[in-house]
Amino acid sequence: MAKQQVYDASAIQALKGLEPVRRMPGMYTHTVHPLHIVQEAIDNAVDEALAGHGRRITVSVFKDASVEVEDEGRGIPVDMHPIEKKPAVEVAFSMLHAGGKFAKSGEGIYHISGGLHGVGVAVSNALSKRMQVTVYRDGGRHSIAFEGGELTQKLKSEKIKDRRNGTVVRMWPDPKYFDSPAIPLAELEHLIRSKAYLLPGLVTVLKVEGKEDKTWCYERGMAQYFDFMLQGRELVAPLFSGEKYFDERAAAEITDIETGEGAGWAIGWVSEGETFADSHVNLIPTRSGGTHEAGFRSGIFEALAAFMDTRALTPKGVKLIAEDLWQRACFTLSARIVRTQFHGQTKEKLTTRHAAKLVDLCVRDAFELWLNEHPDEGKKIVELALEQAMNRLAKGKKVERKKSTGVATLPGKLVDCASGDVTRNELFLVEGDSAGGSAKEARDKEAQAILPLRGKVLNTMSKDSRTVLANKELQAIATAIGVDPHGPDDQADLSGLRYGKVVLMTDADVDGGHIQALLLTFFFMHAPKLVEAGRVYVAQPPLFKVEVPAQGKGKPARRLYCLDDDELEETLERLKKEKVKEGSWEISRFKGLGEMSPEQLWETTMNPDTRRLVRMQLDAKHIAKAKKTFELLMDAGEAEGRRNWMREHWKSVEADV
Repeated sequence: MAKQQVYDASAIQALKGLEPVRRMPGMYTHTVHPLHIVQEAIDNAVDEALAGHGRRITVSVFKDASVEVEDEGRGIPVDMHPIEKKPAVEVAFSMLHAGGKFAKSGEGIYHISGGLHGVGVAVSNALSKRMQVTVYRDGGRHSIAFEGGELTQKLKSEKIKDRRNGTVVRMWPDPKYFDSPAIPLAELEHLIRSKAYLLPGLVTVLKVEGKEDKTWCYERGMAQYFDFMLQGRELVAPLFSGEKYFDERAAAEITDIETGEGAGWAIGWVSEGETFADSHVNLIPTRSGGTHEAGFRSGIFEALAAFMDTRALTPKGVKLIAEDLWQRACFTLSARIVRTQFHGQTKEKLTTRHAAKLVDLCVRDAFELWLNEHPDEGKKIVELALEQAMNRLAKGKKVERKKSTGVATLPGKLVDCASGDVTRNELFLVEGDSAGGSAKEARDKEAQAILPLRGKVLNTMSKDSRTVLANKELQAIATAIGVDPHGPDDQADLSGLRYGKVVLMTDADVDGGHIQALLLTFFFMHAPKLVEAGRVYVAQPPLFKVEVPAQGKGKPARRLYCLDDDELEETLERLKKEKVKEGSWEISRFKGLGEMSPEQLWETTMNPDTRRLVRMQLDAKHIAKAKKTFELLMDAGEAEGRRNWMREHWKSVEADV
C-alpha cells in the first residue's frame, strides 16, 4: 500500500519564472506544432507596423529547425527596468505578464495591439531550446540569448554606424513540447500573407532555406486579396468593401467605444465553388471567430433584411435566416479594438463584449446604403440567398419521416455533414457539450456529423418503443440516424438510413463506459437490424499520452497515445528496449474527450487513417445468448443476479461502487 502523503503547506507549489509554461505548455499555446510560438514574435512585429513604425517584416525558416522574425520597428527597449533592475528586453522575454500593452487607454505606447494577456514571447522563449534576440536602436546593436527560457548571454551592446532600428528574434522550438516539431509552412505562409493585405503597403517576406523567397504587398488591401482568392471566379454582385473607424467625437457619443476602434471589410457572394471567411482583430487571425464576427454577420444580415422589406422581395411562405445569406458568402474582416480579450492564450476567438456592437455599427448602415444605391446588384444577392433558403426547405422536407408521434425533422443540436453519400457519412454520438465542441472543430465537415448527448440516456432494456420515442434524447438519435425503433423480429425499414457508420464516442472512464452500455442497450433492443447490418461502432479514445523526448540527432521527440493500462505498459517496455532513458518520458492521463484539443481528437479518435473503431456485430445464432447477457447486466430486476455474477467474476470486473 502506498505511503499516505501529508497535505500541508509544503504540498503547495509556487512555480517561478517560466516554469509554469514548461510544466503545462498546453495552457499557454498550441502543442500540436510550434507555429503559435513563432506567431507571437510575428504579432509583435506587426504591432510595431500597426503603430506606424516600419514597413517590412521578414520571416526566415532554416534547415536547423530555427525560425527568425525581423522587423523595422523601434526596437525593444534595452535600458534598465526601474523596478526589476534588468534590461527591459530581458524582462520581456523571461517574465510572464510583462509587456508594453497594459497601460490604460490613451496612456500606452500601443493604442491598438494584438492582445493584453501578457505572455507572448516569454512563452516562445520558455518552449525553445535556444532564443537569440538582437535589437537595433539608438545607434547600437544589442544582443541577448536564452536557452530553455533561462538567460545564457547577458545583454551585450556595441555602437554601429548603421542607424537602423528594429528587432530580430531567432528561436529554435524545443520538439519535446510539441506533437510534431515541423512548422506547417502552408499555414505560416497564409499567416504572413494575411498581414500584408490587412495593412496595405506593408511588405511581408517569407524565406525558407533551400526554396525561393516569397514577398507580398497589397496596396489595394482586401480588394486585391479577393482577386487572389477568387482565382478568376466571378461574384454575383460587385464586391462590397469599406472601413469605418471612430474618431474622438464619434466615440464619445457611444458607450464603450474608444477612439480609433472600428473595422475594415470586404464581402462578396459566389454562386458556386468553395467559399472562404477570414476574420482578424488587430491583424491577429481569429480562426474561431468571436464577438466581432458575430457583429459583422448580424449587421450585414439585418441590412439585407431591411432592403428586402422596403422593396417587398420576400416570397410568401419563405422565411430567410442568416445561414441562407452566409452559405455562399466570402468575406474578410479586420477589426481594430483597443482593449482586446480572447478566449484562451492562443487568441483564436475574440470575447471582447462591445466588439459585436462596434462592428454592427460599422457595417449595417454602410451596407444598407450600398444596397439602396445599387438595387439591381442587391436583388442578385437576395436571389442567391432565397435560392439557399428554398434548398434548405426542400432538404428539410426530404428528411421528414412518419412515425407514431407524428412528423419529425432533424434534431436542432445535430451538426450535420455536407455529403449526401450514405456509404461515406458517419454520425458520432458524443458525450457532453464539451467533447461535442471539440468534435465539431475536429471533424471532417464533408462526411462526419456530430450529435452531442446530454448526460446518461434512458436505460431501454425493459422499455417498449412508445416509451423510447417519448424520450427526447433517444428520439433525437433515432431521427438523426433515419431508422425507426424496432424489435429483433420486426421488419425494419433501413431505406431512410442517413449514415453508413454510427459511432459511439464516450470518455474512457467509468461514466463513459456506462453511457456506452446504455447506448448499446438501445441499439440492441430497439435497432437490432442496424447492428446486424454492421453499422454501429464504438470509438476507442486513448486514456494515456506519453511524451518521449528527443534521443540524439536521429530520433526526434515523439508523442504516443495508449488505449489503456496494458497498452501503456507495452509502450513503456518498448521504449526501454529502444534504450530511451527510463523516467525521461512524461505520462499524462486524459480525464475526458473534452480535455483533448481538436487536433488531438482528430488524430486519435476521428481520423479514418489513424483511429481505432470496434464494430458491433450481432450474429443471428447468438441473439438469445446476447439478450440473456444484456438482461443480466442492464435489467432493473436482475440486481441479485448481477451481484452474483460480479462475485463470480470479481477479478475481471471494473465497477464504480
